[in-house]
Amino acid sequence: MALSRPIPVTVVTGFLGAGKTTLIRHLMAHAGGRRIALVINEFGDRGMDREILTACGIEGCGDDDIVELANGCLCCTVADEFLPTMEALIHRAEPPDHIVIETSGLALPKPLVKAFTWPEIRSRVTVDGVVAVIDGPAVAAGLFADDPAAVQALRAADAALDHDNPLEEVFTDQLLCADMVIVNKADLMDAPAAEAARETVRAGARAGVPIVPAHHGAVDPAVLLGMGMAVESDLDGRPTHHDGPDGHDHDDFESVALPMPPVGGGHAGPDALAEALAPVVTAHRALRVKGTLAVPGRPMRLLVQGVGPRVQARYDRPWRADEPRDGHLVVIGLKGLDAAGLARDLAAAVAGPSEAVREAG
Repeated sequence: MALSRPIPVTVVTGFLGAGKTTLIRHLMAHAGGRRIALVINEFGDRGMDREILTACGIEGCGDDDIVELANGCLCCTVADEFLPTMEALIHRAEPPDHIVIETSGLALPKPLVKAFTWPEIRSRVTVDGVVAVIDGPAVAAGLFADDPAAVQALRAADAALDHDNPLEEVFTDQLLCADMVIVNKADLMDAPAAEAARETVRAGARAGVPIVPAHHGAVDPAVLLGMGMAVESDLDGRPTHHDGPDGHDHDDFESVALPMPPVGGGHAGPDALAEALAPVVTAHRALRVKGTLAVPGRPMRLLVQGVGPRVQARYDRPWRADEPRDGHLVVIGLKGLDAAGLARDLAAAVAGPSEAVREAG
């Protein structure tokens, strides 16, 4: 009996808020009948990307096809979480045609790719390609790195005063492992900014890696899937900052999940709420905010997503009958995040004035 072909796996990596989930939603909506399984790795105790994906209403994007690993970076918990997950997927009665892994924005892809050489799975799966998604406008402006004050604080705490910014290391390690780089949010850049983003990618990625502009993560699945790179066999050609014996850690980051009150009525709509949240996020130097909020009198839940000072809010789906209408926000920041202050200030911004939230449509 002929052996079955290895299941191809696409690893989608990228810095915080680059648009990985948006790209995957577009991929699922245009899968063309492929059975695609998703493995989502969030940083922190409460993941949001799974909820966003299952709310998309796309056929083939149901609960059974999405696995969430929310208790640590995949590249740090290979034996405990990743391998059992992969074994469960490949031993299904009907295995997926393709597996897509969305890494945490803090994850390094190379240690994850190394796991595909483990005997338990090496003959059944192959890494078809590593796709790095970047926030084009942010990269053009150098915002993938910390603000200068935060960088100085980290360096002051490090015995090696010339140590590189850890966020920059994460970014460059993702580029160095990538087989394709998606410059997302291309519609928000003028020509000079677009060239600045491309130049940053060219300087950090391996020679010849394709650089693809995208609006709202809209990339043809024919471009993303079927690269045939067998990345696990090319690890030596993908050097990183963390190839030494000490590996890596994420001690410079922390994540907090914060309960939120119902949205106060003085906000004129989701955009007004986002404007109220943005200065709080900026004041606390948060890197990422994501979550859902309850609006009194509205059957839809309000989805909040933000990267740095850019915060967006929109209604994404109706509340299910079996889920509590409780609001919460997950915030990722540098070590030393003032969780109590964040909870207080974010709750005050959410509660806001006292009239009912209004939005047409």
